[in-house]
Amino acid sequence: MAAPSPIDRAPRSRVGILALQGDVREHADAIREIGGEPVSVRLPRDLVGLDALILPGGESTTMRNLIDRYGLREPIRAFADGGAPILGTCAGMILLAARIANGDEPVLGLLDVTVRRNAYGRQLDSFEADLSVPALGAEPLHGVFIRAPVVSELGGGVEVLARDADERPIAVRQGNILATAFHPELTSDRRVHRLLLEMIGQ
Repeated sequence: MAAPSPIDRAPRSRVGILALQGDVREHADAIREIGGEPVSVRLPRDLVGLDALILPGGESTTMRNLIDRYGLREPIRAFADGGAPILGTCAGMILLAARIANGDEPVLGLLDVTVRRNAYGRQLDSFEADLSVPALGAEPLHGVFIRAPVVSELGGGVEVLARDADERPIAVRQGNILATAFHPELTSDRRVHRLLLEMIGQ
C-alpha cells in the first residue's frame, strides 16, 4: 500500500464562518468543496484554533447588533491582528470597513476603505455580471450582486482586485483582509475561497 502524500497528511484548514445571520451554509459548502473544514462561529470561544474567518453576506445592521450582543467585536479584531486572513462578502465588506459613507459607525474597522451601502439599489435591482479579476486568472469571475455595497474611497495599502462597469472597486485586499461587494459563495467558482486559504500563513 502506497504511503500517503504530504498533501494527504496535511491537516485541513479550519475556516470559521460567522454564523449569526446570512449565507452561512453556502460558504460552508464552498469551503468543503476545496478541502477545508468549515466551523460555525457564534461566540468568542469559537474563534480558537481557526486558520481563517469568513464574514458572510446578510443584513449588516442585524449582524452588527448580533456581533455586539455576543461580544464578538474585539475577539474578531484580535483574530485579525494575529495575522489570520478574513474574507468579508457583501455585508461582510461593510462590517470590515473603517468608514461607512452614510454616517453609520464602523463595526470592525479592519479595512482602510469607505463603503457605500446599497450602492446599486434595492433587492429588485440585484444583478449578475462577469468580472475581470487578474489576481485570480484570465477567466472572468461571475459575480452575484444583491443590495451590494461599493468602495467609494481607498486608503493607503489597499489593493483593488476588481472594479465594476463604472470603475468602482468591488473587490479589495489589504494584507490579511479580503473583501468583495458580491457573493462568490452563490456561484460554483471557488477561486475567491481558494485565495482565502492560500493567504493562511502568508
